[in-house]
Amino acid sequence: MGKKDEDAGDSGHFYHIDKSTVLQEARAFNETPINARKCRVILTKIVFLLYQSETFHTNEATETFFWITKLFQAQDIPLRQMVYLLIKELSTVADNVFIGTSSLMRDMTGKSDVVYRANAIRALARITDTSTLATIERPLKQFIVDKQPNVSSGALVSSLHLFNANKEAVRRWANEVQEAVNNKGAITQYHALGLLYQIRQHDRMAVIKLVQNYSKGALKSPLAYCMLIRYACKIMEDEEAGSRSLYELLEGWLRHKHDMVVYEAARAICNLRDVSSTELFPAVTALQLMLVNHKTTLRFAAIRTLNKLALTHPAAVFPCNLDMENLITDPNRSVATFAITTLLKTGNEASVDRLMKQITGFMGEISDEFKVIVIEAIRSLCLKFPAKQSLMLNFLSNVLRDEGGYEYKRAIVEAIFDIVHHIPESKEFALSHLCEFIEDCEFNKLAVRILHLLGTEGPKTPKASKYIRYIYNRVILENATVRAAAVTALARFAVQLPELRERVKVLLTRCLDDNEDEVRDRAIMYLRIIENEDLCKRYVANESTFNWASLERNLVHYINDDSAHSQPFDISSTPMTTRDQEIAEKSRAVSAAAELSAPSLRRPSTAGTSTARSGQAASSGDAQAGYAAAIEKIPQLSQLGPLFKSSSPIALTESETEYVVTAVKHIFNQHVVFQFNCRNTLNDQVLEKLNIILKPLDEEDGDALVHETSIPISQLVYDVPGTVYVVYSRPGGACPTATFSSALHFFVKDCDPATGEVDEGEGYEDEYQIEDVELVVADYVLPTYVVDFKRLWEALGEAAEVVETYQLTNVATIKAAVVNLFQVLGMWPCDGSEVVPEKATTHALLMSGVYVGGAKVLSRCRMVIGGEGVTVEVAARSKDESVARTIVDAVGA
Repeated sequence: MGKKDEDAGDSGHFYHIDKSTVLQEARAFNETPINARKCRVILTKIVFLLYQSETFHTNEATETFFWITKLFQAQDIPLRQMVYLLIKELSTVADNVFIGTSSLMRDMTGKSDVVYRANAIRALARITDTSTLATIERPLKQFIVDKQPNVSSGALVSSLHLFNANKEAVRRWANEVQEAVNNKGAITQYHALGLLYQIRQHDRMAVIKLVQNYSKGALKSPLAYCMLIRYACKIMEDEEAGSRSLYELLEGWLRHKHDMVVYEAARAICNLRDVSSTELFPAVTALQLMLVNHKTTLRFAAIRTLNKLALTHPAAVFPCNLDMENLITDPNRSVATFAITTLLKTGNEASVDRLMKQITGFMGEISDEFKVIVIEAIRSLCLKFPAKQSLMLNFLSNVLRDEGGYEYKRAIVEAIFDIVHHIPESKEFALSHLCEFIEDCEFNKLAVRILHLLGTEGPKTPKASKYIRYIYNRVILENATVRAAAVTALARFAVQLPELRERVKVLLTRCLDDNEDEVRDRAIMYLRIIENEDLCKRYVANESTFNWASLERNLVHYINDDSAHSQPFDISSTPMTTRDQEIAEKSRAVSAAAELSAPSLRRPSTAGTSTARSGQAASSGDAQAGYAAAIEKIPQLSQLGPLFKSSSPIALTESETEYVVTAVKHIFNQHVVFQFNCRNTLNDQVLEKLNIILKPLDEEDGDALVHETSIPISQLVYDVPGTVYVVYSRPGGACPTATFSSALHFFVKDCDPATGEVDEGEGYEDEYQIEDVELVVADYVLPTYVVDFKRLWEALGEAAEVVETYQLTNVATIKAAVVNLFQVLGMWPCDGSEVVPEKATTHALLMSGVYVGGAKVLSRCRMVIGGEGVTVEVAARSKDESVARTIVDAVGA
C-alpha cells in the first residue's frame, strides 16, 4: 500500500465523495446487463453519505429509490442485501415508496432463498403504512410461525415496528406470537416475547401471568430470560413500597445456567426500590462468584454493579472485599479501577493501610482519566475515616509530584481542599504539602487557588509565619498572575496577624517596584488598607460578597428601566454570600456519599444552625436568579418590576400522592406572585386547564390583597412538571400576612400509558384539595449581611427602636428559640450570634435585613430560659418605625 493510501485509511474509496457525483453514478442501475460489483460500490457510497448525515431532498431520494428497484433483476445476493438496506434507509424520505412493494412481496413469498425472504420482510414493513397493511397482513401472520428462525424473527421485528402504526391489527396475531415464543429458536423467542409484551402491556394481570408462565423453564433463549427479568422488575416498580410479589422469581434466576441471566437477575435485585440487606444477600453472592470468573466481561459487569451498590449499601458489599482486592492487579485496567474505588467505599478503617499500599503501585499503570476516579474515591474515604487523614495526605502529596495533566492535578488539589475544610486537624499538614507543590507548579490556575487557600487558612494555624516565605517566593519567581495572587495572600496575613504586620509591609513595599500594573496596584492598595483597622475589617477580614447572579440581574433591570435612573442603584437589595455559603454550595457529591455510607462517623458541626442556614441561603440565592429569569420570559409577569425575594419551596402535598405540588412565594414592590410547581404521577391521565384556586381564610386579608390574574397550565402530562402562577397586588405597597386555602382545579382525560395518546372527548371536571398557603412577615424581609452591627445599631439610635418581651412556650432550649426566630423573621445573623454555646441559659441573637421597599432593619433578641419556655426581649431599629414595629410584632403573632 502506498503512503497516500495509508493516509487515507479505511475510507480511501469514500474520501471527499460528493452527493451529486454519486447520484450521477447511480444511473448505472439502469444499465443492462447490471454490473453487480459496480452497483454495490455505488450503493455503499450512498449509505456512507446517509451515515455522514448528508441531506437527501425528497425528489433526490424518490428518484434514487426508483433506480434502486431496477436492481431486483440481478440475482447477486450481496447486491440484493444492499438493496434491502437502502430501501429501509430511504423509505422515510422518498415519496411513492409503494413502487417497491411488488418486488419485495415476490422475494418475501419465494421459496428458493431464505436470505431473500427475511430481509424482504424487514424492508417491506418499513415502506408499509396503515392503508397498505391489509395486503401483507396474511403472509406476515404466517411468517411469524415459519420454521426458519431468521424468517420468523424478521416477521416478529417487523410486527414490532408496525405495532405503533396499527395496534389493533397486530393484536390479532397474538396466537401466532404465542406459538413463536414456544419456538426453540433462541433469537425467535427473544423477539416473540418482546412483541407479546407490547400486545399485553396495558393489562397488568396478563403481564404478571406472562412472567410467571415463562419463568418455569419454557424459554431456551438467555436474551428472552433477560427481557423477562426486566418485565418482572417493571411490575414490582408499580407495586406499593415493600411489596415483593415476584422477588422469588428473581432469586430463582440467580441459579440459572447462563451467566447473562444470572447477572441480569442480580443487577435487578440490586436496583430494587428500598431493597433490604436480606434481599441483597443472594444477589451479592452471585456477583461475588463472577468476580473470580475467567471472563473479563463478567468481572467488569459484576464489579461495576457492586461499585454502584456500594454508594447506598456498603455493608452489603463488604463481604466481597477480599475478592475485590485481588482484582486490583487485574490485567483489565477498567476492572482494576472499579475494584479500587469500590474498596475505598466499603473498606473499614483497619484495611485502609493495606489498601493504600496497593493503590500506590497501581496508580502508575492507569491513565489520567482513571486516576481522577481513584482520587475522588480516596477523598471520600478520607472524609469517612478522619483518623487516617495523615496517611491519605501523604499519598495525595506523593501523586501530586508525579507527571499528569491539569484535570488530574486539579482533582488532587480539590481533594486536599476538601480534607482541609472537613478535617480541621489536617490543616497544617495539608498546607505544608501544598506549599511544596507550588514551588514547582506548572499550572497557573492551581497556583492561584492554592495561594488563596494559604492566605485564608494560613493565618489560623499555630505557626503561620512559616507560610510567608513560600508565598513571597512566588512574588519573586512567578509570572504576573501568580504574583498578584501572592500579594493578596500576604495582605491577609498582615490583616489577621497584627504581630506580623510590619514584616509583611516590608515585603509589600518591595512589590511597588514590580513591572506589572496589577501587582503594583494591589501592593499600594493593601499597604493603605493595613494602616486602618476599619478598612481591614471592611475589605479584607470581611469574607462576604454579593450573590453575583442576583447582582447581575438587578443591574440589568436597573439599566433597562429608564424610570429608575432618577435614583442611585440600591445595592442593599442584593443578597450577600459568605465564604461558608460558597463552600456549602460547592460541596462535592462524593462527600455526600461518604456521609451516607457512614452516618455515625460524620463530624459534628461546630457552627450550630449557621451551616444549615449558609447552605440554605446559598441555594436560595441561585434559585432566586433562576426564578427571576423564568418570570421575565412570561409577558404577564415581566412588567411587575424587579424581584425582591423568593421563598424556599414549600411542599403542599405528600411526595407519594397522585398530584405533587410545591409552592414558592415571590415578592415584588407592589405584588405577590404565588408559583405552584405541579407534577402528575398518573401515567393514564392527562390534566387540562389546570389552575390553582386560592381563597383567603380571613376576609380582611382579602381586602389587603387583590387578585389580578392567574396563569394556568394548558396540559399536564405524566411526570412532566408544569407551573401555575397566581398574582395578587398589594395596594399602596401594603405588606399583609394571610392564610389561603388552596385547591387544584382541572379537567381529566384518560390517555394511553405507553404512548401518551389522549382519548377523544372533553373529559370531566375535578378538584383536588392541597395544603393551605401562608404569607408571613419573613416573606417581606431580605436577609442581608452587615460588617459592623454595633456601629449601625448605635447610628440608628434609640429613637427608632421598638421593644417588646414575649414568652416562647413552644421551645425548650436557646438553640430551638434561635431557629424559631430565624423562621419567623427571615433575617441574617450577625457577628456569629447564630452560634449558641452548649447548655447556654442566656443568649443574644443579632440580625439584619431589608424590608420590601428598601428600609433597612436591625434586630436584637435577648433570650433567657425561664418559666414555661424561653423568654425573649425583641428590639428592632429602623428609620421607618412601622417596619420596626412589624418585625417585633411578628415574634408575638
